[in-house]
Amino acid sequence: MRRLALLLILFAACSKKPAPAPVAEPDSIATPEGRARMLALWKQEGGLPVDKDLARLQALVQKQPEKLEAWIELGHLWIRKARDAQQPRLYANAGACADLVLARQPNNRPALELQGLVLMNDHRFEEARALMTKVLASTPDYPVALGTLSDADLELGRTKEAVEAAQRMMDLKPNLPSYSRAAHLQWLRGDVQGAKESLRLAIDAGNDGKDKEPKAWVMVQAAMLFWNEGDAEGAEAGFDETLRWLPDFPPAQAGKARVLLGRGDGKAAAALLEKAYQANPLVETGWLLGDALELSGDAAGSERVRAEIEKRGRTTDPRTLALFWATRDREHEAALKLADAERKTRDDQYTEDVFAWALYRAGRLGEALAASDKANALGTRDARLWFHAGAIRLAMGEGAKGQDLIRKALELNPHFDVAGEAEARRLLAAPMAKGK
Repeated sequence: MRRLALLLILFAACSKKPAPAPVAEPDSIATPEGRARMLALWKQEGGLPVDKDLARLQALVQKQPEKLEAWIELGHLWIRKARDAQQPRLYANAGACADLVLARQPNNRPALELQGLVLMNDHRFEEARALMTKVLASTPDYPVALGTLSDADLELGRTKEAVEAAQRMMDLKPNLPSYSRAAHLQWLRGDVQGAKESLRLAIDAGNDGKDKEPKAWVMVQAAMLFWNEGDAEGAEAGFDETLRWLPDFPPAQAGKARVLLGRGDGKAAAALLEKAYQANPLVETGWLLGDALELSGDAAGSERVRAEIEKRGRTTDPRTLALFWATRDREHEAALKLADAERKTRDDQYTEDVFAWALYRAGRLGEALAASDKANALGTRDARLWFHAGAIRLAMGEGAKGQDLIRKALELNPHFDVAGEAEARRLLAAPMAKGK
């Protein structure tokens, strides 16, 4: 699972499609404003509904560049395009729209809020937090700024502050973004029933037939909640419903593939994951695809995909790559280096868990236990977190406590990860280490 930013969890992937030619005079590109205009007015080819809206707004701002609100609207359309097309690099185009407005009005609140979303996409969480704090200091009741502040706080490990900002957002504007944030925070703190209720409200609030992606993403989060609780049938029903709402939605395809992997159907899982990975080549999706191909007997295909994610992951998603290496018990020093570097920009519980697992593989058990305890401090019901905590305690000689945690993980979600499940069962089958 990824952390709270439910509508921003598609950052850090690169499009395989060639970039279209920019709309800008060559001489103008030499200036910051020229480069910003080039990105904001970038011509888009494609048949997505948002493309027509982009073209309309681009024509409007070229005719009436003084209409700053139109530049802001254009920036939000670029974010919608980034989500719909699974191309997070297009957040840069949204940032260009914000830059053009802020060059004229440095304190323009909608432009600052738009810039905050771009900073979150770039994993510049501390900067996003500082910017939203500045916005809210003068205008404390803006839901968008509060949502971004909550997301940034959570990524930085400031859970209490994240809850406070999300609650203020909910009080001001109970809608899909606020309900979904509340749901994730509830789940992180072990309140599964509360998370289910908040997700139901989020889904009910997301009936925008024109922009289907936000509701689809929340539907995936609801299905993942069932999957995390070991309810494969409930999860599959949720993923199927999402795909009826938004066909070929990569997160839903990857989610259903998790269910199929748990059933041992590598071939069917690989078919779904091939589509999801082609549309949005995330490291996590490639990891699942490698597992599915291996399970289906395609060892060569599995190694090819794993080599791709190792190459791409260093720059696009080092945290997931570090977890991949640690899970497969390889590249110990490289995994530890990546995980440690991530902690310098984000220090949420999942970064701590990856760091703990990398430390465990490197044999630094005392440090691993401290990081694992921090990762589990909120009481999150996540089988992977519990398995890691159990394995670390087992290695430290706390046999009974370690095995209890591993058993608890498998009881909660027996198929949380292909390699992780196999290792958990091996540890339970081995003679229990003496200890407390």
